[in-house]
Amino acid sequence: MSGLGVPSESVAHDGGLGGPPAQRRRTGLSRRGREICRGVLRQPILAACVVVVAVAVAAALAPAAFTGADPLRVRPTAKLHSPDGTHPFGTDQLGRDLFARVVHGAGLSLSCAAIAVLVGLIAGSLVGLTAGFVGGALDAAVMRLVDVLLAVPSLLLATTLVTTFGFGPVQTALAVGTSSVAGFARLMRAEVLRVREQAYVEAALVAGARRLSVLRRHILPHTRGAVLALTALDFGGAILAVSALGFLGFGAQPPTPEWGALVAGGRGYLDTAWWMTAAPGLAVVLTVLALNRISQAFDTPTGPR
Repeated sequence: MSGLGVPSESVAHDGGLGGPPAQRRRTGLSRRGREICRGVLRQPILAACVVVVAVAVAAALAPAAFTGADPLRVRPTAKLHSPDGTHPFGTDQLGRDLFARVVHGAGLSLSCAAIAVLVGLIAGSLVGLTAGFVGGALDAAVMRLVDVLLAVPSLLLATTLVTTFGFGPVQTALAVGTSSVAGFARLMRAEVLRVREQAYVEAALVAGARRLSVLRRHILPHTRGAVLALTALDFGGAILAVSALGFLGFGAQPPTPEWGALVAGGRGYLDTAWWMTAAPGLAVVLTVLALNRISQAFDTPTGPR
């Protein structure tokens, strides 16, 4: 027997096999990571989507690793060249390398979309978490406001906000993020209400556990799957919205490369230089479709399927 009344063999068993709590957590996380990797590799389409998103993120973070060309360099003698070995995506009306512009445009497009998702995720989750857990009149009032916001198309709301507060990448990101707050709030509230009805949550509250502790230990971990799925889906939607606002001229201004602005710049050359629109448009479509498929994989308690 040990000094605390615990059999010595139990102590040896816990220390030898289980290890300290931090070590057990690391082991659990590494095991979970291996399970996710195996799940992704078993799904060729899902694996391809992960690669597409990884390439897009890498291009946004380190464009110089993909091309050494200057996206702003004007070369009048090389304007409107079709795709070839020197210019994989061709050149535009000013002779600028379109591949370099698409690669460098990924940084602005994805960073604006990421800011938008963070705004929607943080603000919407806090609103939904508070409304669902507190309940009562606060819940009713908050959800009526959420219903009103959801009745307005998100792109229309984002356009209204960006025209009110001014043009630019930051304003575009904040406008798109604000338009997604209601969706995150509704999802988080629904998840909180679902988990709160579980017997172990009621038991914890009856036992005198603090509300913040119950939220952190029992409710938030069980909302992770649905929130991650919506985050991935909303990231794709944010890329579309940011590109749409850039196409309309509300985002980055020329000559700054941005996917939506690049599509807009090539619309006048569809007959003679189709690649000016096709290249950035394909980047948007592939990235959004890949994120949509990844969001489906997150929408399950067991992860990628």
